[in-house]
Amino acid sequence: MTPPRPSPGSQHFLLPEWGPSVWWGQGAAPGAGAGRSLISLSCREGDVYAERSPCAMDRGQTSLETKAVAPGAPGPSVMAPVRAVVRLRRRVCLLRKRRLPPGVGPDCGPQARRANPDQPRFFTFDDPAEPPSRTPRKRRRRSRVVLYPETSRKCRPRAEHRSRAQRCLLLLVAIVGFQVLNAIENLDDNAQRYDLDGLEKALQRAVFGQPAAVGRIVALLRDYLATHVHSRPLLLALHGPSGVGKSHVGRLLARHFRAVLEDGALVLQYHAQHHCPEPRAAQDCREELAQRVADVVARAEAEEKTPLLVLDEVELMPAALLDELHGFLQPQRSHPFHNAIYVLLSRTGGPHITRFVLQNASRALPLRPDGAHGAHSAKAAAAAMWAEEELRSSLQALLVREHPLWQAAAIVPFLLLDKRDIVNCFRDEMAGEGFFPEQARAELLAGQLSYYRVAGREFAVTGCKQVVARVNLL
Repeated sequence: MTPPRPSPGSQHFLLPEWGPSVWWGQGAAPGAGAGRSLISLSCREGDVYAERSPCAMDRGQTSLETKAVAPGAPGPSVMAPVRAVVRLRRRVCLLRKRRLPPGVGPDCGPQARRANPDQPRFFTFDDPAEPPSRTPRKRRRRSRVVLYPETSRKCRPRAEHRSRAQRCLLLLVAIVGFQVLNAIENLDDNAQRYDLDGLEKALQRAVFGQPAAVGRIVALLRDYLATHVHSRPLLLALHGPSGVGKSHVGRLLARHFRAVLEDGALVLQYHAQHHCPEPRAAQDCREELAQRVADVVARAEAEEKTPLLVLDEVELMPAALLDELHGFLQPQRSHPFHNAIYVLLSRTGGPHITRFVLQNASRALPLRPDGAHGAHSAKAAAAAMWAEEELRSSLQALLVREHPLWQAAAIVPFLLLDKRDIVNCFRDEMAGEGFFPEQARAELLAGQLSYYRVAGREFAVTGCKQVVARVNLL
């Protein structure tokens, strides 16, 4: 007789047949099967007390322990395999519960019991069905670029480490800035030693009719005396006709530098007609001039001061003296010769200046200290400045053809004096001699001189040179 086929939800065990007197299942004849019988057991998942009351084989069947056995059948030997199967099933369920999440599984979770509690289940040793694996989500790679709002300020993160080299660089920049500031202060201190503001006021008060020349002289001195260390000396060349105030400016410069340097030996005044007369040999004059200049610059270098050397009547100097002066300006000379101011006073180029002023009398007007001029307009002032620049360039080209010394010189032309300037010269000289500077009397004395009359203006032929002689006759 064929044993009953188990239901799909039941589990199957093969147990040995212990004898012909034992009946398995309902309607099973003894000896059914070839040496073994198929036992169908259906145990629920919640049966944790299987050792005390084994689960029934099928719904409606009686338990094996309560089933009456035939007389003479070995009872304990039949229940031992059943208990072993129950324990084995319980262990498999526990292993499945450890492997799978709670509440998941076809046989061991409460979800299966709740789905169909009346359907019997059969135990098998098949591998449990694995739950479908979740596909891992792809993590989006965040961009490393930080986008700042347009209206916000981009700041460096605080956690970023700054290099020590950057701090050293900032310290170096601070040190260099401090040194530059200190150098600027030292420049101001060096210029204040020579009181150039006082010199400018003295020249404007004592020199008449030459505001442009006075301004250029003071500007060149300010630039040069801003520092004590120089790469070349300053060479000022004052050129103009007789009586326009060149020698007077030279005397005022020498007086001022003697006062501010507090040492008369640092100021040298050299007159070619007096120190090197005609019968004397030019070579002896050259050696004497070289020795005197060397002594002055050496003394000034020891005292860390800038000396002043005024050479008047340069047009009367022989060529040997001009060559010696040109040698003082060469870069091969020692450093003390580079730190000096040379002022050359000469009538060379006087006829050229006179002709230029007469031809451009309408525009070549020197600006007054108060800013007034002949045309009373900014256009006329610009025309006068352009005319003076043109005069300097043409005069330097003329002087360079005579000697290369004038190539390195700063040319300062002195223009002709008009009649109003001559009147001021008379008043100043009268006040110096003790006379009352009456305007009418000064104009009367000024009318006795000779003038160039061009474009409604009068320019003195001899300048202020005859003023002193006329005042002495009073």
